[in-house]
Amino acid sequence: MLDPQVPQKTEVPVREGCQLTAYSFAEDVHAAEIYRPEMETRFQEILADFQPDLIHCFGTEYPHTLALVKAFGRPERTLIGIQGLCAVYAEHFRADLPDQVWNKTTFRDIVKHDNLRLQQQKYVQRGVHEKEAIALTGHVTGRTPWDKKYTQEWNPNAKYHFMNETLRANFYEGMWSLENCHRHRIFVSQGDYPIKGLHYLLEALPKILQKHPDAEVYVAGNSIVKTSLERGISGIKGYMKLESYGRYIRQLLLQKVTIQGQELCLKDRVTFLGSLTADEMKQAYLAAGVFLCPSSIENSPNSVGEAMILGMPVVCADVGGISGIFRGVTAGSDMATADGFFYPVADTDALANAVTAALQNDGSVYQMCMNARAHALQTHDPENNYQRLLEIYQTLME
Repeated sequence: MLDPQVPQKTEVPVREGCQLTAYSFAEDVHAAEIYRPEMETRFQEILADFQPDLIHCFGTEYPHTLALVKAFGRPERTLIGIQGLCAVYAEHFRADLPDQVWNKTTFRDIVKHDNLRLQQQKYVQRGVHEKEAIALTGHVTGRTPWDKKYTQEWNPNAKYHFMNETLRANFYEGMWSLENCHRHRIFVSQGDYPIKGLHYLLEALPKILQKHPDAEVYVAGNSIVKTSLERGISGIKGYMKLESYGRYIRQLLLQKVTIQGQELCLKDRVTFLGSLTADEMKQAYLAAGVFLCPSSIENSPNSVGEAMILGMPVVCADVGGISGIFRGVTAGSDMATADGFFYPVADTDALANAVTAALQNDGSVYQMCMNARAHALQTHDPENNYQRLLEIYQTLME
């Protein structure tokens, strides 16, 4: 039900002399796998009042896209923009976790009626709604050969329109520099569930430390071990609140390694930054010596584009659609025209080698940084992307 305290329709000022009409609808984003038909009724009310010429849904991850597509009922005037693809993400959700982690159920999981296998099933169900929405649309926007492949398989009759992403405005200003960063800091933009691959990095970190003993890891976003860390890494109460993946991350953090004759614990080299504003995120990029995307699956993550446009060293797992925006090479290959380093997902030795190579910060790495920045400025050009969107809208109207 709609919150009676929230206006169902309001006028939002955009700039002087211009305002938008905004409508509210209810959706439980914490149960995105559940489709509620009453959303269709609410969208029918909105559509009857606003009477749009076309609708454009950004993303397929939540059931409101399917509800709106059904309520509108005009596939020739319906456009769905692809972000990630839940149906495909479900296949990669496990991200090579060991059996003892994947099959574990913690106290927290019992209380929440949730564990890793159930979390994967939620992605499967979200994928069912996603495929249905795509099957009911006449038009799709995407930005990589990867998302085109799947959406065309699911709906061969839908017209695919290529359109790049525009990044957050503050990332178009300023540049990364070696002089103003922590040279051996590795920055990861997210790490709170298996797909984001934080465990791959922690498994590779001992090898990175052998080459760069002062290496450190900074992780943005929600911390999977937040409660445990707040109460001390061995705090019982915090430990009991951890889910299976958090327990595994905690286990990896407690590893002890010997570096240059001294024993250290990995947790002393890993910092969780928590949720950050756009400006704080930008500063986290600029403060690091390399950006790493260790995900088990992605389409074309904006985090990679943000690192590229700042002109910093970038390392990515070669998965999903990343190669559509990032020209990566393996460590030791010709770097003259590359944007950064690729490595095979789940190969933690290759991950360590790629990060180590990026942290060298020699002339070849600098050239890749410049390549990446030039490439990203073209891919994420706001005016070009805006004009492309208008072209797509015009196509639908015709």
